[in-house]
Amino acid sequence: MILLLIGLALLGFCGYRFRQDRRRLSNGVYLLLGLIFTGLWMLQSGAPGTEVPSFVIATIALLSPLLVLLLAGFLIVNGVTMLRREGFSVANLLSLVAGLGLLVPYVLLASAMLTQRYWLAVVLGSFSLVASYLGFLFTSFLLYSYVYGRQKYQPGMDAIVVHGAGLSGADVTPLLASRLDKAADVFRAEVREGRSPLLVVSGGKGSDEIVSEAEAMCAYLVDHGIPRENVMLEDRSTTTLENLEYTRDLLRADTTDPRMVLVTSNFHILRTATFARSLGLDAEVIGSHTARYYLPSAILREFAAVTVEHKWLNGTVCLILAALPPLVVWAAGGIS
Repeated sequence: MILLLIGLALLGFCGYRFRQDRRRLSNGVYLLLGLIFTGLWMLQSGAPGTEVPSFVIATIALLSPLLVLLLAGFLIVNGVTMLRREGFSVANLLSLVAGLGLLVPYVLLASAMLTQRYWLAVVLGSFSLVASYLGFLFTSFLLYSYVYGRQKYQPGMDAIVVHGAGLSGADVTPLLASRLDKAADVFRAEVREGRSPLLVVSGGKGSDEIVSEAEAMCAYLVDHGIPRENVMLEDRSTTTLENLEYTRDLLRADTTDPRMVLVTSNFHILRTATFARSLGLDAEVIGSHTARYYLPSAILREFAAVTVEHKWLNGTVCLILAALPPLVVWAAGGIS
């Protein structure tokens, strides 16, 4: 019963914080913890004398390594696909690196067993604790990204803001076109309800680009039936944070506290929402469709960026967890 009470308390706290501001990353941590404690209670509350809980736990224990290996294989294959379709870059290597990283514990375990070098088992313990922590954070990020992305768009915004995503020459890429199509659909829905919001296209000119992203995005929207007078260009920014800062300044020239909906790719919604919250913007985020082969690497890239943004907290926790196995062995008198 204690597990259930803890789980319900965590879920209730998550719901309270969600109603206050759904753009908090920590909401995902409370949500996942609540689900874990509730799930543990469900496993523990099997009828006395039955083998169901033990069977379920044993099945999970047996399948977990296989599932990890399958996930590693999927990420490696996806990494190769990303490199073949998108070209070589650090970002496109993430899936491949993550897949290979999942195999490290198995390599360490096999080495420890074959060589009887038990210090490898200690290294495995440290690696496993750090990996478990990062795995928990990633699961909470993935879960809450899904929950946040399922929220319905609230109409009546002053502006619809589309974030840039790179160009191909002077043309928008398929990824950026998907964002623009989503924004155009939202704009048309607002017009049908008798409103006429601004449609802000945001993105500067890169060193390898012919025109600014904002110019190319504007041309795309006009070609697809959006009136030019409803499109505003923000053509200075080079990052998502700059997108938001410069757009805020443009809109506040006409409206003191503009309400806006930010349109980005579905894998980028949660991080964009946290940026909007940090700037104090009255803004929510909706996501456009992304090609399936692109999603794993993109989600890993988003998670890596979020982890780095909180590097001091995450680095400290990882160092403490990595130090625990060597400290336990030292306290027990060392490895014989």
